[in-house]
Amino acid sequence: MAIGLAAGAALAQPSISSLTQPGLKDLSFTWVVESANQTELAKINRDFAQSMRIKRSTVEMKEPFMLRMESTVEDSQVIFIVNGGKKVTRIPRSGLVARDDVSRAPGKRQTWFDFGILTPSLFSNYFSAKFLRTESRGDLNSTHVFDITYVASLNDKTRHRIWIDPTRKIVRKREWYGQDGTLRAVFSYQSPIQSNGQWVPSRLVVTNAAGRQAGVSVFQNIRANGGIAASRFATN
Repeated sequence: MAIGLAAGAALAQPSISSLTQPGLKDLSFTWVVESANQTELAKINRDFAQSMRIKRSTVEMKEPFMLRMESTVEDSQVIFIVNGGKKVTRIPRSGLVARDDVSRAPGKRQTWFDFGILTPSLFSNYFSAKFLRTESRGDLNSTHVFDITYVASLNDKTRHRIWIDPTRKIVRKREWYGQDGTLRAVFSYQSPIQSNGQWVPSRLVVTNAAGRQAGVSVFQNIRANGGIAASRFATN
């Protein structure tokens, strides 16, 4: 009987593939930084703190692994594109074009995951997921908890622990642990909205390892599956 119960419990564990949004093909939104405490952000990561100095950006994403972000920095337009393992930064006003191969550097990439969204491509030779438990208390009750690591071939020991809303299939909370195993930051994804049948968080609160609020962002003008052309993510 005990063996049978153990087998039943194992079968009841949710798979990460059942918690992704396969119907989400592309997404656009305006990323607005409402508040950014640079002192507290710097305790997380200097590059992360710098990114939060940009108050407003237009973000476009498309499956698989395509991201385009346009911002204005000191009166200059900055275009940042990631397409697979290629990253390009362009500043048209000055003619600057910087290219980088990030295929083996996941820490330099941005994906759906950073915005609390799970798509199937994330778990195809990029992330591995290990089910831990179903939360049974607090405001995260009934969420599924997974540890997320990069596949071995990427040689990156960074780890994330995430709490997934099984109904909307979005991340509610994410803990980011650096390659040394220490907690770097906690991300709370809030106020989900639905666009063309897909759920997307519309508010992000970032807390550092000391438990101090470091930044708050909102995602406006959210549009899922609007038919963004692949040419928007060209890196040539």
